[in-house]
Amino acid sequence: MEGIRKEFPGVLAVRDASLDVRAGEVHALVGENGAGKSTLIRIVTGAHQADGGTVELNGSTARWPSPLAAAGAGIAAIYQELDMVPALSVRANLFLAREATHLGFIAATEERKRAREVLTRMGVDVDPGVRVGDLEVAQQQLVAIARALLAEARLLVMDEPTAALASGEVERLFGVMRELRGRRIGILFVSHRLDEVMAIADRVTVMRDGATLGTWPACELTRERLVELMVGRPLDQEFPKVHIAPGLEVLVVRNLSGGRVRDASLSIRAGEVLGIAGLVGAGRTDLARLIFGADPVDRGEILLDGRPVAIRTPRDAIRNGVCLLTEDRKAQGLVLGLSARDNFALPNLDRWSPWGWVRRGKELSEFERFVAGLRIRVAGPAQPARDLSGGNQQKLLLARWLERDSRVLIFDEPTRGIDVGAKHEIYLLINELVARGKAIVMISSDLPEVLGMSDRILVMHGGRVVGEIPEAAAATQEQVLRLAVG
Repeated sequence: MEGIRKEFPGVLAVRDASLDVRAGEVHALVGENGAGKSTLIRIVTGAHQADGGTVELNGSTARWPSPLAAAGAGIAAIYQELDMVPALSVRANLFLAREATHLGFIAATEERKRAREVLTRMGVDVDPGVRVGDLEVAQQQLVAIARALLAEARLLVMDEPTAALASGEVERLFGVMRELRGRRIGILFVSHRLDEVMAIADRVTVMRDGATLGTWPACELTRERLVELMVGRPLDQEFPKVHIAPGLEVLVVRNLSGGRVRDASLSIRAGEVLGIAGLVGAGRTDLARLIFGADPVDRGEILLDGRPVAIRTPRDAIRNGVCLLTEDRKAQGLVLGLSARDNFALPNLDRWSPWGWVRRGKELSEFERFVAGLRIRVAGPAQPARDLSGGNQQKLLLARWLERDSRVLIFDEPTRGIDVGAKHEIYLLINELVARGKAIVMISSDLPEVLGMSDRILVMHGGRVVGEIPEAAAATQEQVLRLAVG
């Protein structure tokens, strides 16, 4: 790719980008949210058409009018935002648009056999017959990776493939990537997890403000130098955790059960960050959804400020000062067709419409205050939420809960798909919330993040809380993993 340019209405997404991916290499593409990475890879995969510049494949000029055409040329893609059909089975999604047939009929037996083979190769314990919509986001991500492997592509484009994965799943994925590299398949790897970039990449291209700054052999870069190239400045401390004396208990959960969660108990005090760790399928998100009233509770009780409360719906939770930043911002957090301003307003309309009429001036002023405070990159209040980068979508969700001034904030994967600079901003925001006496439950698959930003850590396995680490600062990843594997 040479001199690539792409403009959307009112936004110059890519102004001058160049990179090349060689056969048998893992080529990492890094940059802040909004730097143009996702747009660039969608040009590679035929989802967007470049307005300028050239693209070559195997030495010949190429231009794909659609993802299907790119797939026909040997390019497979795994996007950060999953593009599977929730109502269809895992098997059907794996073979969508390339079904195995016999005499004009779908060869379901052959598909099931090949599905089990590729899932086993990935280390994924999932029945090919189960609906994709019934899987956790991390399991869906692994299925999406398996689908790309079935395509037997010459170039594999991976946009944040590890964002939903815990460390064990990441290592299995890296094993598959090394195998593909040995088979001379080129891999374009986009990730905000810089430790993973340094561990797996052969070369690294850095983007900033819609342009590529250059390409370096990974062995010549340090993590600190990579951060400085991405954000244009050094970051003083990766996890700027502040430790304050916590106050009284705010939230207590006793023997909560529902779905895959069994007899889970926890407590959290004002001014405390409680981390929840565990492997994929451990039940971390399920527990968060029970507390928030998004899923039905079979038994158990929830107490706020020492008093039992009935939280049967998200509305009950919000009224009691409990909010949830969901792990899947597009499917469960945002209304993508609405504007950024309207998405910000959704859970706050009751605060701005005391007599049934929305005070649009107040709504706009609050929106602009949080956009400035959280440095949300938005063209204007009317910009559709779907057009924001992943990191800015996440900050928009954070903004609307901060506007409510909730007492208990449950953050499920709060920095998933967010660049290192934006992560640092969210960590500083967590510090600010803790200093104001907020109680924060932080669920994360990023173990260094859990250890670096939590006061205490609970570990889940098989839907149960199997252990507590009372001092996160003194703990190690090995301690957490020993508990997480049961």
